[in-house]
Amino acid sequence: MARKRHSDEDVLKLLREIELKLTAGVDVASACRSVGISDATYYNWRKRFGGMGRSQLSEMKKLEKENARPKKIVAELELDKLILKESLNHLKPRA
Repeated sequence: MARKRHSDEDVLKLLREIELKLTAGVDVASACRSVGISDATYYNWRKRFGGMGRSQLSEMKKLEKENARPKKIVAELELDKLILKESLNHLKPRA
């Protein structure tokens, strides 16, 4: 079976469907199978997106985007630092 990538909105929709089936009395494995995912995927998604609405999801995406920029800057600065150290070691006279 081919692996699918679900968007975050699709994940929220599927989680809501499963929760409705669970409140109707269906067990987790059957509810997951009916929407086409494994129960392990359900538990991973529930851990990541549990209790989250669309507004919270958009806020989370915004924060992730904001956090990516400083991480990229730090990575580039670390690389520059390593290059400078390496060139300094190369220029030092050996005794």
